[in-house]
Amino acid sequence: MSPPEVVLVHGLFHQPAHMDALRTALERRGARVSVPRLHRGSFEQDVRAVQRAVDRCPSAPVLVGHSYGGAVIADVLGGRSFVFVAAFVPETGESCAELGGPDALVNSWVRPHPSGGSCIPDEYASELFYADCTEEDAERATALLVPQASGHGRGVVRRATWRHAPSHYVVCDDDRAVSPTLQRRMAARCSSSRHLTASHSAYISQPDLLAEVILDC
Repeated sequence: MSPPEVVLVHGLFHQPAHMDALRTALERRGARVSVPRLHRGSFEQDVRAVQRAVDRCPSAPVLVGHSYGGAVIADVLGGRSFVFVAAFVPETGESCAELGGPDALVNSWVRPHPSGGSCIPDEYASELFYADCTEEDAERATALLVPQASGHGRGVVRRATWRHAPSHYVVCDDDRAVSPTLQRRMAARCSSSRHLTASHSAYISQPDLLAEVILDC
């Protein structure tokens, strides 16, 4: 039997290295894992970057989207199943900005970046993203954060491909970046769901449990 294929898709302000613990947990269980880099300049370019990763897989992969990454995988073809972790699950014609609304939890933490775009200042990142991570893991993750060009979250989903495959939602009940209330609404769109006692970044704080969830999908 060929090893399961998994494509991990990170969120805004993050990069593939943030997924290292989850990638390692999946690979220990025999999965082949790809983690494409986003922040390509627009939502559409991010979708193309993930589509290229999927197209390189020898068999249909499980697509795993975290936060904004959920919207990206929603426009990608070829997934065997979809796992949304504290993520947006847009229907055709929707965007993250529309779903999150003007009062989205993350909005009050975002600041302009001197080079353009926006950022999450280091002094806020641990509380916002990594509240249940170890201090060491939170410091490493904070150091990896990158500025975010504007406009990605307003990208509109055109295909909602998750509608045509099994979809599973992981609600992070202690999230301070994406409202758990919104997550429960998104979970209701999926085929199945479960709750974790976790903040926004369960792929760092609970990688082994999350790996088991992904490989069961």
